[in-house]
Amino acid sequence: MPAKSSSIVVALTAAAVVVVGVLGYQAAASAPDQLTQARKGGDPTAAKTPADPHTKRAKAPAPPAIPAASGTGERVVYALGAKRVWLVGADGKARRTFAVAPSTVSPPLGTYSVTSRSVSVTGSDGIAIEHVVRFASVDNVVIGFSAAVDGSKPGLDPAKKTGGVRESRDDGKAMWDFALRGAKVVVVA
Repeated sequence: MPAKSSSIVVALTAAAVVVVGVLGYQAAASAPDQLTQARKGGDPTAAKTPADPHTKRAKAPAPPAIPAASGTGERVVYALGAKRVWLVGADGKARRTFAVAPSTVSPPLGTYSVTSRSVSVTGSDGIAIEHVVRFASVDNVVIGFSAAVDGSKPGLDPAKKTGGVRESRDDGKAMWDFALRGAKVVVVA
């Protein structure tokens, strides 16, 4: 091998060693002080990182409290103003709460019972819906909870009289499992 070729190889090798060294230093400088640890009692492949004592975690906000004027016992609570539903167990504790998209026709405040249910139908707005839980009727408009199969939540069009209170598909399934025929539904302000 000629001397010129060997000096190029030596120079390239030296440059590569310097680059690897710099990258190794950067990696070591940005690595955490402690290695991650497997979670106890959980998935052995899952890992958690130790808390950074210099960073404060923001706590998730507490879910809104069940409206006080919503009665007692097992019930579905629908707060018109908050656009929110609570599924409340017999012990008076919320099993789940979630936001909903209200219908253009709202039921009067009061206590109702689930009158009928349908696994899937076409809503009054022409959208395929599932997990329909009906509980009231106002001026021939049937009011109930449902989830759009496509996951959409329509905007309010005051020109259309609809009674579908829309939920996400997951929330709709939870409502379906919770609110059987005859279940109490309490509508509050």
